[in-house]
Amino acid sequence: MVREVITYPNKLLRLKSQDVEKFDSELHTLLDDMYDTMMAQNGVGLAAIQVAIPLNVLIINLPNEEDIQDKNDLIEAINPVITHKDGTQVFTEGCLSVPGFSEDVTRAKHIIVEYFDRNGNKKTMECEDFLAVAWQHEMEHLSGHLFIENLSIIKRKKFEKEWKKKLKDKK
Repeated sequence: MVREVITYPNKLLRLKSQDVEKFDSELHTLLDDMYDTMMAQNGVGLAAIQVAIPLNVLIINLPNEEDIQDKNDLIEAINPVITHKDGTQVFTEGCLSVPGFSEDVTRAKHIIVEYFDRNGNKKTMECEDFLAVAWQHEMEHLSGHLFIENLSIIKRKKFEKEWKKKLKDKK
């Protein structure tokens, strides 16, 4: 089922998400709905808080070499923790909760993440480049932050001005 993606400046996006304690059918439904929602919005990642559920749950599904998002490549991460990061890279990021806006963000190039899958099995993933960016972006959501907070003060002020105008024009 496709759920509504909440957008900036919705205050829920500022909530720090809570750890999942039960790996049950309710969690599985949330993960399935998040996948349907992400695909309907043409996204590559989604955190549960973006569908107004403050749990430490995220999904990532990057396009493969053929530019297809293969469901076999879907990462479902519960209670993820980055245990290592190094290097830096700049990547142009967008966000389903900040539609129509993208900007360059500096993040770690290489990370190691520990997390649980939908059945409570512990996993470790080492990644770099776009996948590392996606992990860091989605994990920021779990701590109540958005990628726009990584922008310089000048770029952030420009964004806020343009975003307010965009919201006003919608009314």
